[in-house]
Order: sequence, then structure tokens, then C-alpha cells
Amino acid sequence: MIVCWVLAYVFPFLLGPVRILSLVYLLIVLFEIWTLYRKSYGIEAERRLSDRFSNGDENPVEIRLRSRFPMNISVDLIDEVPEQFQWRDRSFKLKLQAGELHEIKYQLRPNKRGPYLFGDLHCYVSFLSHSVQRDFKQAQAQEIKTYPSFLDLRRYELMAFSEHLRFQGQKRVRQVSISQEFEKIDKYVVGDDYRRINWKATARTGSLMVNHYRDERSQNIVSAIDKGRVMKMPFGGLSLLDHAINASLILANVSLKKGDRAGLVSIQHKVQAELLPSSRNGQMMQIMERLYAEKTSYKETDFRALYRWCMKRLKERSLVMLYTNFESLHALNRQLPYLKLINRQHRLLVIFFLNEEIEDLSRESANNLQEVYRRGLAEDFILEKRRIAKALQAQGIQTLLTRPEDLNVNALNKYLEIKHRGLL
Repeated sequence: MIVCWVLAYVFPFLLGPVRILSLVYLLIVLFEIWTLYRKSYGIEAERRLSDRFSNGDENPVEIRLRSRFPMNISVDLIDEVPEQFQWRDRSFKLKLQAGELHEIKYQLRPNKRGPYLFGDLHCYVSFLSHSVQRDFKQAQAQEIKTYPSFLDLRRYELMAFSEHLRFQGQKRVRQVSISQEFEKIDKYVVGDDYRRINWKATARTGSLMVNHYRDERSQNIVSAIDKGRVMKMPFGGLSLLDHAINASLILANVSLKKGDRAGLVSIQHKVQAELLPSSRNGQMMQIMERLYAEKTSYKETDFRALYRWCMKRLKERSLVMLYTNFESLHALNRQLPYLKLINRQHRLLVIFFLNEEIEDLSRESANNLQEVYRRGLAEDFILEKRRIAKALQAQGIQTLLTRPEDLNVNALNKYLEIKHRGLL
């Protein structure tokens, strides 16, 4: 229209047609305004999602749109997602026919635990010339709690009970059980230990029968999580604390299913969250609530507080799975006296982490002097981690040195190994 008016200024004979065209355009705009604003509920929008998110996993979100207009319209949808995602330039553009129902699906992957606040839905509707847009605001504000990763719980539970724990090339542990808790007498199958043949039952039935034993139950399994500054290091979009929390959640679920009692304690300069071992209904949900908003800080962890808690609160011998990180022997030696004291009364398993970026760097080829120095430093860091593990093992303390990405399967393997070998 602007171009037409400029041309009419140069060529006066165009003035009449331009006026007619402008009048038609004005009538169209007025018709658009009347059509868009005569209905209070021209479009309906509803957001559907789970009442909780799983940290570090893809969580589906669905938006359902229904047009109440008698003609085809264009919609520009903006969803006010939580600020943690920094999703500022994302909108959904679509066209809806008269009365059409349309579904929009997308996924969100949170990297932090805690509350996530969704805002409203804004549907900007236009048609014909698209010179006018009306914002149909749908009040959909809601708060979603982001819990530690729970989507993998079922998968790891099936792996643990099927004795087929394979993940990213990891092999399942060898099942060497010395438990003497009798379970049942069953027919002999290939692979059963012939030393467990029950000759009396064999004589009665006329076929080979063997005794089956199961792992001891009702044992205390406590996840002790270090929340100090050493756990702030990020890997794969998650901090070491998040990796530790996800692993402890999987361990708690599997241990409860196996008849053990799961507990929790988080420490920094003092004990900050605790849940005594129990197998009662609702224990898993209480563990998730305790882990829901745990955060690290820059304070130094005091393992003396963990020792005092174990001596005061744990009345029975327990498996204490300590998730922490040591970068040097000097850092370990400051805390080693308290770890030794804990291991006297309980079975202590220290889980700490390899820096996967440094490990990858140590495997790269060196083509110049600078890369040789860089690779040498990387190998020295890895060697220091091995020295730490050896120093702990020399004191009779169980250790697990793992990459953060392999923590879940390695920790679960270690728990199954300790139970099968009766090391608790």
C-alpha cells in the first residue's frame, strides 16, 4: 500500500485505484478485527505433562490446540517454559482448519534438580491479510518438581534381577555366592554347582535335585553423598553430585526390591540430610524427596561428621556407599583416619571418579612437544587416582574408581558383588 501511494504521487492517474484499494484493505482489516475479537474463546490450548520431571532425561511435553473459528487461521504459539532452559526464541507456527484439534509434542531435558515453573500459553491468531493478531492467553501456570533421574529405575531393576547387567560394554559381575540362606530345592540344570546336589531328594524323586541359596536379606544399605566443592565438577551436562544422586536412587530401588533396607545421608561440613535404613512402604519416595533439592557449595567436607553419624545412628552393621571425589593423595590422607574408623564398624565402599576428559586426553597421540607435556600431565593425574584407590584398598576399604557416565552400572555391579560374596 505504501508503494502504491508513492507511485500515485508520481503518476496522478493512479490516485483513484489506490484509494479504492486502500478502502478495500481497510474493510478487510476491520473485518479481521471484528472476527478475531467477537469471540472470547476463539481458541483453546492445554498443556499436558507429567507431574514431575526426571533430571538428565528427556521429558515429554504435549500441547493440545482446538480452533473455535469457522474459517482457517494461522497460529503462532509461544509456551512460557521454565527459565532454567533459557528457551527464549522458540515458537510453534501452524495453520488450523475450522474446528480442528492439533497436538504439539516436544521434549525438555533438565540439568538441575528443583522446582521448574511453567508460565502461560500465548496463541497469536491471524487470518486473511495477517495484519492483525490477537493474543489468546491461556492460564496454564504450574510448578513441576524435577527429581533425580527415575526413568532408568525399571531398566536397571530388570538387569539386576535377570543377572544380565550389560551397559555400554560393561560385563556383569561373576556370581560367586557364599550365602547360606536356604531358598528351595529344585531340579538340576546345566551350570548348577554339583556340590549342592541334595542326594536325599534325588533318591526320593529319581532325578538330580540341588539346593538353591539366596543372598542374605534385611541388610542395611546406606548411600552417603558428599556435597562439598569437589562434587561441583560437571560431566555430560550433570555435576558429579547429580551423577551420585542418580546412582544412589537406582541402588536404593534395587536394594529395596532385593529385601534390604535402604537409607541415605548427605554430608558437607555437617550432616544435612538423613534417612535411616528401612524397607517400609514409601521409603523410596522419601529418598527421592530428600534428594530432590540437594545442592553443592564451596565448603570443605568433614568426614568426621559422617563418622559420628554412623556411630550414633547406625545400630547394625551396614554397607556405607560413600560418593565423593579425591584429586590427590594429600586430600585423601586428611580424611583417611575417619574412613578407617567407619570401616571398622561397617563395610565402607568409597566411590570416586575418573576425569573422563583427562582420560581421553591421555589416549590421544602426541605430535609435538606441547602435546607430549599435555599427555604426560594427563597420565600423571590418572596415576594419582590409581594411587588413591590402592591406598584405600591397603586399609581394607572397598573402592570403585569409575567414569561418571558409567557410575550407575558400575555401582550396581559392585553392590551385587558385595552381596554375592558375603563381604558385608
